[in-house]
Amino acid sequence: MRATSIGHAGIFIETRQGTILCDPWFNPAFFGSWFVFPRNDGLPHPLRDEILHPSYLYISHLHGDHLDEKWLSENIPRHTPVLLPDFPTNELERRLRSLGFDTFVHTTNGVETDLGDGLTVAIHVETSITDGPAGDSALVVSDGVHRIVDQNDCRPSDLHALRSHGPIDQHWIQYSGAIWYPMVYEESPETMRQLVDLKVESQFSRALRYVEALDARAVVPSAGPPCFLDPDLFHLNVIDGDELSIFPDQTSFLDRLAAVGRAGVMNIPGTVIECGSESEPRHPIPVDEVRGIFTHKREYLERYQSDYLPYLAELKDSWEKPAPNLVGRLKAWWEPLMTLAPTLCDAIGSACLLQAGDTEVLVDFPRRQVRAHDGEPFGFRFDIDRRLVETVVAQNAVDWSDKLFLSCRFGAWRSGPYNEYLYNFFKSLSVERMQRTEAEAVRKIAPPEPSDEIRIGDHMVERYCPHRRADLGVFGESDGTTLVCTLHGWKFDLETGRCLTADDRRLRVRRAES
Repeated sequence: MRATSIGHAGIFIETRQGTILCDPWFNPAFFGSWFVFPRNDGLPHPLRDEILHPSYLYISHLHGDHLDEKWLSENIPRHTPVLLPDFPTNELERRLRSLGFDTFVHTTNGVETDLGDGLTVAIHVETSITDGPAGDSALVVSDGVHRIVDQNDCRPSDLHALRSHGPIDQHWIQYSGAIWYPMVYEESPETMRQLVDLKVESQFSRALRYVEALDARAVVPSAGPPCFLDPDLFHLNVIDGDELSIFPDQTSFLDRLAAVGRAGVMNIPGTVIECGSESEPRHPIPVDEVRGIFTHKREYLERYQSDYLPYLAELKDSWEKPAPNLVGRLKAWWEPLMTLAPTLCDAIGSACLLQAGDTEVLVDFPRRQVRAHDGEPFGFRFDIDRRLVETVVAQNAVDWSDKLFLSCRFGAWRSGPYNEYLYNFFKSLSVERMQRTEAEAVRKIAPPEPSDEIRIGDHMVERYCPHRRADLGVFGESDGTTLVCTLHGWKFDLETGRCLTADDRRLRVRRAES
């Protein structure tokens, strides 16, 4: 078995039983902010042909640097079976079906799925709203002899879950930044330096904890960092090492791995890494040219940039122009969602000012109102190009984290510490997502009394799932004999309360009185 990098989190896994194409990303993402680094628009010709006809397709989650809808729709046959994570909602499946894909292999969280002839996969999912309301996932692939873990961005709460399937030959893992914090915030250079250094250190430390827990024979830095070619964002590239940015490249992480005695594998798009072999990875270009990408990074990025400046100019021309009554459109969209999420709104605790050019929108969470700003105080502020706001509104984008904030094309200010509930609101701009987000806020802020129960069909059941306290009033679905908690897919027998998913959980249940 072998794995070939195709850029960022993209991996082409080849086994004797078939191939798996993971997270292919080629088109710039997030309003043209993120580009693949090193560039992958010139993959070796045989590899380009091979990845177009995989046996299976795996998309770890919905973010634009993993789900490249344009590339998939133009290149991958629609009958290709998709390995589908066991997410609490079917958003990923819906998105792929909208592209024409029609064959899905539904997996169970953390459980090996036999694809035939000894090829197995296990997909582990994380479903906290901070992982993205539609979830994130990691893939474990075994051909019966060797095993590869594609962890990409996923952060399993159980450090050892991915190791539970057996010894690991290759561990592909994210180590670099993948967020806008802290660079977009108004801070002094001294404070920003401290915040950036703390963030980079936490990224490396987290990755090293997973590396230690999985104890793979080889660790492959993956899933970042992107590079930034727009002149407005070029300063976010870490080139000399003193930039105020959380995006160090793999040379820094390889040094950290070496310092703790771990084998890290330098890779660029087209690098082939064999399992069970002591041979060096096979790069698509000479080794000294691979090193040159990093030792002469500024020159490399400037050449890359010059190729894409016309694309960026055309892209910016396509952003939506200002349309009338932005305040009214956001009011009609967001106020019903705020009504659905009283706990979330109270946890945010103050108003947020959205400055979109000369239009100022006050999102008043305590009062559940959206209105034009009239000088009232606020605890948070976003400064965003009006055209970007108009574009995500026109798209009815339900996740502004994915569609807007990850672009880093905005400024931010807050009066107090980080508030996860504010960002959870902007990640959850649909009824389906907001219901989940409110339920998570309730679990964290106002844990229920054990005696609470609700009626589902002909049964009275305890309100909160004994697995991870999901509100069954939101996530419970019954067919009359079985109740399913759709947050994580756990199932319970409605007559006995016995858990059909695990042995150590039981649901309190009784027949409802007539």
